[in-house]
Amino acid sequence: MGIFGEPMALRYLVWLIQGFGITLALSLAVCIASSALGVVVCGLQLAENRLARAIATVYVSIIRNTPLLVQLFFWYFVASALMPAGLMTWLNTPHVVELGVVPLGWPAFETLAGFFALTLYAGAYIAEELRAGINGVAPAQRETALALGLTPQLVFLLVVLPQAVRIAWLPMVGQYLNTIKNSSLTMAIGLAELSYAARQVETETFLTFQAFGVATLLYVGAVALTETAGHAVARSRRFNGAAGRA
Repeated sequence: MGIFGEPMALRYLVWLIQGFGITLALSLAVCIASSALGVVVCGLQLAENRLARAIATVYVSIIRNTPLLVQLFFWYFVASALMPAGLMTWLNTPHVVELGVVPLGWPAFETLAGFFALTLYAGAYIAEELRAGINGVAPAQRETALALGLTPQLVFLLVVLPQAVRIAWLPMVGQYLNTIKNSSLTMAIGLAELSYAARQVETETFLTFQAFGVATLLYVGAVALTETAGHAVARSRRFNGAAGRA
């Protein structure tokens, strides 16, 4: 790999590709989980129950006012210290889950810690984006749905939420892009994603420019493709038509 100067051995490029695969898999899992979490938290923020609203407000406030790196360290160091020793031993022991003919390896603890931290972090921001989207839905939509006999829960899920997603979609895509970039921080807890792999290549070969140059291109490519896909969805007739029918 001589694009950036001195050639890089193929095995180091393989390291970077493997790290990139972990970055993509982690980011996709976090985007899905944080979207679901954001919907739940947004629903709690708008609930009539004061305790539910208080829990959601405290959660969002703590997450949004705490650095992500600190949250990663909490889940990796503090949470592990609070867990029973037997559970930690089980989590750090390799396991294989048989799904038919495809064996699925149980993720390492640093993967779980990174997943939880990134999901909680992105979920808080997505909840706020959805809440802003809900505020943009005309009150008459809710009132009409309630008048037709729908329960408040169904009004939220079937009428208000689809329109709120349409309004908040591009800001949510922005959070997905942040998730891809924020995944690089998980190298601090030993997760072998793209930034970790680039650092390993640089440490072994001293090809700093080449290692991080390739990593930068991979990050830019992933972000650009995600952003393009997000805008394509926002412009699609099906997406706008579904929200309009709601």
